[in-house]
Amino acid sequence: MIQTTIKSFVGRLLGRRQSGPQRIDKSRHGIDRRNVSRHAIKVCEVLQQQGFEAYIVGGAVRDLIVGLEPKDFDVATNATPEQIPPLFRRARIIGRRFQLVHVVFGQEIIETSTFRAPASEHQQTDDHGRILRDNEFGNHEQDAVRRDFTINALYYDPSTEQVIDFHHGVEDLKKRVVRMIGDPQTRYREDPVRMLRAVRFAVKLSATIDPDTRAPISAMADLLENVPASRLFDEMLKLLTCGHAMDCIRQLRQDGLHQGLLPLLDVVFEQPGGEDFIELALDRTDHRVRAGKPVSPSFLFAALLWQQVEARCKVMVQKGEPYVQSLMSAADSVLDEQTVKLAIQKRFASDMREIWFMQPRFERRLPKSIWRMFEQPRFRAAVDFLQLRAAAHQFDSVLAQWWMDLANSDDAGRAQILEDLAKQPRDTGTAPASRTRTRRRRGPNRSNAKTSGESSEGGGNTYDPT
Repeated sequence: MIQTTIKSFVGRLLGRRQSGPQRIDKSRHGIDRRNVSRHAIKVCEVLQQQGFEAYIVGGAVRDLIVGLEPKDFDVATNATPEQIPPLFRRARIIGRRFQLVHVVFGQEIIETSTFRAPASEHQQTDDHGRILRDNEFGNHEQDAVRRDFTINALYYDPSTEQVIDFHHGVEDLKKRVVRMIGDPQTRYREDPVRMLRAVRFAVKLSATIDPDTRAPISAMADLLENVPASRLFDEMLKLLTCGHAMDCIRQLRQDGLHQGLLPLLDVVFEQPGGEDFIELALDRTDHRVRAGKPVSPSFLFAALLWQQVEARCKVMVQKGEPYVQSLMSAADSVLDEQTVKLAIQKRFASDMREIWFMQPRFERRLPKSIWRMFEQPRFRAAVDFLQLRAAAHQFDSVLAQWWMDLANSDDAGRAQILEDLAKQPRDTGTAPASRTRTRRRRGPNRSNAKTSGESSEGGGNTYDPT
């Protein structure tokens, strides 16, 4: 009776009759077992040896089928979170909303989750239908129903090298279609982040979003306001580091999903050269991702928000504020606005400030100041950021290359470069000519004189965080 009820519910949810999962062998799915994480395979083998079901699931399977290298590997099993840790030397239960197990192998973490049941009236939700706790366990078929898109409801069994497919996900993957499992409106209410995921998968896979899946997105975009800022930050970071960041942002704007995520981007795009700078920054990020190189979130967000910081800084300078003070105030105001909705972590915000505040210091090449700059933890990131500004014609390219050569040199090479600099005329490599030094006044009014650290143009050596 219970099985009949479950099958009836699944049938109604999917809008079509189920005939059981497809078991697709290697000759059809094309996954090479050698490309699968040996640690993920180990987790599956250990669980299966103990009598449990265990499969590699989700994005890793999807990416392996289309020939992409997965960033991580997840495992799904019918073992409960409490049954998993005793089987491994290093494993811990995490999460409250969605309880799962992290099995640790050195630097690699295999996220292992228990099969979940589809949403029910007993699950805790907010006033808009977003699921707050998702710890109702189910069987394999129910877990497949609970997943968001057909292309993510794929299970790879490393022991048989078969892919178990309940919802024709392999077929949709071959056709490059992103299709929601179940009623899209209901699924978006359960988790509004699925709207962002639909865009990311479509762009990343050069796919189209199924018309029924896409139709409700614009009307339901405001549901993202109810999502915790930390989750939005995580999803936005995934979107910006998927290797197709600019295309994702354009698609977000087209579908009305950008508001509240990076609200200042629209302002940036309206400024002369603003979109060019953003596109340049994201294009370089995409190249690093595709080359398998790491991407620093702090550097990425520093680039995305720099135009706005600089614009606000210029307004303050025009009102007579010192440049460095204006830069710091502008940075604080921009970050405050962003963190209201997008929870940029404090460590990233701190790094962003260091990168921004070091930019004026590149305008002057004074040996003592340069050696102090080497000691800054974000010196190399700031130099890379300088190259980005030079490529966008915001900084002298020759001077930017000098700093890059310096950053790439060892101690002996740096000493030689600085020795050569010392032989050049004194005014070479200093701040712009418009910066003038105020003479000390003699006599009783000396204390009213302007200090040498102040400047209407904000000479780069006036701020020293050391």
